[in-house]
This record gives sequence, structure tokens and C-alpha cells, in this order.
Amino acid sequence: MAISFKESPWYIQALVFVALAILLMAAGEYVPGLSVAKARQDLQQVREQDTKLNQEVSALQVYERRYSEFQVEMAALNKQLDTLKAIVPEEKDADDFMRQMQGAAAAAGVQIRKLTASPVVTRDYHFDMPFNVQVDGPYYSIVDFFSRLSRLSRIINVGDLTFGGLAEGHGAGYPVRPSTTVSGSCVVTTFFTTPASQMPAQVVPVAAKTVAKAK
Repeated sequence: MAISFKESPWYIQALVFVALAILLMAAGEYVPGLSVAKARQDLQQVREQDTKLNQEVSALQVYERRYSEFQVEMAALNKQLDTLKAIVPEEKDADDFMRQMQGAAAAAGVQIRKLTASPVVTRDYHFDMPFNVQVDGPYYSIVDFFSRLSRLSRIINVGDLTFGGLAEGHGAGYPVRPSTTVSGSCVVTTFFTTPASQMPAQVVPVAAKTVAKAK
């Protein structure tokens, strides 16, 4: 006589239910297309993406920490660049440079009789802008004038110095101050970096009346 499942002992029923549960769980885990298996695959993909993103974030955090360092370095470089631009500007700024020379002369108590702007000389990485300068005044004032030129913001070279006392004929042909003892000429050269055509030579009067050079 057959015994129905309901009439079987309780432990047999429990074993059957446990076996069915295990079977369903295994089917959900390993049978493709079931929701549990798909959810596990999606979870694994999410974990892999999360791991990859964490690695990328860790790599970017290195740059984030260095960003502040880059900002400090960039500020220092910009400051150096501004200083270099003041020393060797990009533009000629000839008018401003002549005003600076006249200011230095006035502060030193000497007279600039002429400024002759010579043609610009092209170098490998910069341009020379020379001026022929005729000046007179007391000896120590002339020394002070050159000292003031050396303290200007731009780099300046002074060469081809030719000076002598008034007794030797320098300064003849125009009135000079009673304290004037030295007169002569020199070449004052400054520099810039922007390419430009050569500046034509021209005479720039700096006194109330342009005077001729002493013969």
C-alpha cells in the first residue's frame, strides 16, 4: 500500500523541503538567465568597476596633492618672468628709456646735450638699442650720473667713454654751468626681446635749444 507524502514522517518531509530549497538555490546561482544569477553577475561587474574607479581616484589624488605645489612654483616663475621683463622688456620703450636717462641726469646735476638713437643691433636672443650720449657737468656729478644709470630697472651697458676737461675744448659752442668741469660722450646701450625692424638713427634734443657738437 502506497503512502502519500503528507502521511510520511515529518523528518522525511523536512528533508524533501531542504533538498528542494538547495536545488532552487543552486539553480538560481548557476543556471544562466535566472534573476539571482544575473544579479550576481551585475554585482560582480559593479565591484570590478568600483575597483577600477578607486584606482583612478588614487592616481588622481597624487596630482591633486601636487596641484598646490604646481601653483606655488607657477607663482614663483611668473614673478621671475615679471622681473626679467623689467630688466629686459619685450618692447623697445625707447621714449621711456630716454626719460629715465634724463631723470638720472637731472638728479645727478648734469646736462645731457644730445641723445642720438643708433640702429638696433640684432643678437641671437635679444636686440641691442644703443644711444650716443653727450653730457657735461661737475666730475663727481658725472660719476653719480653713471651710478644712477646702473640702478635703473633695465640692464644698461655704458661704453666708448670719451671725456675731458673744458680746458681741452669740450663743451665749446654753448653755455655751461660755472661748476661744469667735465664734458664728453659715451654709448649707452639697453636691450629688448621682441623682434622689430631697426630703429633709424635720429637726434633727440634734450635741452631748450639743440646745440652742435664741438668740433
